[in-house]
Amino acid sequence: MTRYAAAMNIHDHIADERRRAADLIESLSVDQLRAPSLCGQWTVHEVAAHLLMPLVLSRTRLLMAMVASGMDFDRANVRLTAAVAGRPAAEIAAGLREHAEHRFKPPGVGYEAPLTDLVIHQQDISHPLGIAHAPALDRVRVCLAYLTSGAAKRVVPDGMLRGLRLQATDLDWSVGRGALVRGPAQALLMAVAGRAATLAELDGDGADALGGRIAADLPSPCESASDAADGIEENRGG
Repeated sequence: MTRYAAAMNIHDHIADERRRAADLIESLSVDQLRAPSLCGQWTVHEVAAHLLMPLVLSRTRLLMAMVASGMDFDRANVRLTAAVAGRPAAEIAAGLREHAEHRFKPPGVGYEAPLTDLVIHQQDISHPLGIAHAPALDRVRVCLAYLTSGAAKRVVPDGMLRGLRLQATDLDWSVGRGALVRGPAQALLMAVAGRAATLAELDGDGADALGGRIAADLPSPCESASDAADGIEENRGG
């Protein structure tokens, strides 16, 4: 656990972010739910389903999907999201509220991981729709510290941040050595997570290098959930 996460009751923050996500999802129109998100090929609705997925599927289902996906977490994630994406948005929102206190986290990582997932994916939803939905800066700080700690290699590939110094302009946080990449903490977070959409908010002599690395990165694991079900069906009984 990073020192920033240790200084807060992270479970309360995770629960609050799930409730914020529910409010956001509930506010969207049918057309907005069908719109592309910032997360690869996923629609806004599919991102919403991803947020609910680990809270409503059993450990057995998760393990079965891992085995069926050759123990590839990203492939299993897409398959399982497809199983939940058939739920209406109102049901997804209700599920996030019902399970807001759930203590899920992926194996081998701390609770910074689910908090980061929630914060980033809500921006994946709200940013392309032009909706202001900024998280609290103390949460963004935790997410930045986690993504730049080396513990989140599925999100931040090796070499993505090499030779760069990241500096937030709206809170006291910086990391790294080298060419400067500077901007609002939320924009930094999304760029570190591989989203090019916030690069225009960043400056510094290292900003172009970071943008180039994002463009050259591997395709997002957020491939279309509707194309990846491969026979995995949702069991509402968990």
